[in-house]
Amino acid sequence: MKEIGLLQKSLERSRAEHASEYARLREVDLQIQAANLEFRTLEKQRRSHLGELAGLERQRNDYLIKLKQRHDQLAEQIRASYRLDSQSRLKLILNQDSPAQLGRMLAYYDYINRAQLVKISGLREALTTLETMQQSIDQELSRLAMVQTEQRAVMDQLDQQRKQRRTLLVELDERIDDEESQLRELERNQQDLETLLERLTDVLADIPADLGKHLGVARQKGRIPMPVKGPVRHAFGQSRGGGLHWQGWLIAAVAGSEVSAVAYGRVAFADWLRGYDLLIIIDHGEGFMSLYGHNESLLYEAGDWVEPGEIISVVGVRTGNDQGLYFELRKNGKSVDPAAWLAR
Repeated sequence: MKEIGLLQKSLERSRAEHASEYARLREVDLQIQAANLEFRTLEKQRRSHLGELAGLERQRNDYLIKLKQRHDQLAEQIRASYRLDSQSRLKLILNQDSPAQLGRMLAYYDYINRAQLVKISGLREALTTLETMQQSIDQELSRLAMVQTEQRAVMDQLDQQRKQRRTLLVELDERIDDEESQLRELERNQQDLETLLERLTDVLADIPADLGKHLGVARQKGRIPMPVKGPVRHAFGQSRGGGLHWQGWLIAAVAGSEVSAVAYGRVAFADWLRGYDLLIIIDHGEGFMSLYGHNESLLYEAGDWVEPGEIISVVGVRTGNDQGLYFELRKNGKSVDPAAWLAR
């Protein structure tokens, strides 16, 4: 996928206006993505520790049940021995019982005493094992606490980076304050996307789309799930002013919301694109592509295969009515209305 990596550099060279502001925005977005990925890694560790902890606690509880059974058996032996002790060894000898019976009784006493000693020794070993189990549980609790502390630190960092991003967006809005400049910016962003998609089509032409047992997009028309939960804030075909129209949906979603792949496919592009922030594009074969923009973290790279419903990205921070995920569906390079394809 080397050719895809070259597309981003080509697009960046073609845009110079407000370059420093967008460079800062891209840098912050990549920092946010790194923090997001670190948090998700820590979350996997946390869940692993929780699973290990649950297993240790189940093992300890099972051992406690067996320990109680052994304790009860020892207690019963001691009670039985006490009842037999009502006829002490001295009484047995003085009662002048037959030597054979006397020998059997004395041997029985010795057997009971040895059995009690064995069980007492076993209980001591069991208590030592139980103490070792508790130490393992305490160590796992300590590791879990450390991971949670790291997660809180990463979340604090992420909050600060999101605030920084909002500030940068406000500064950019102030610089592009008149309607004409805004429309020109939208036109250039849209043209960049079209250029990217055109070049992607050429690159992907030599890559066979292996759908295997998976259904293609065409066979799921009207039944494709939403990529993120939320109302459609701006719909396909709505005017953006100056003759421009929305080519996809802006789905309202708070920052940090997880985004799912709408169908099986291969990641064709996963990088930052001016006007779309962190953008991921999935090739579904048969001429279909889906686009997911305004992310703060991408979880897959170009060339990766993704399953339908798999989490592929995380929604980023926007301002005002632009907060949410930007979603497009393309067929043979042309945008199509998602309303005809997605189930809401």
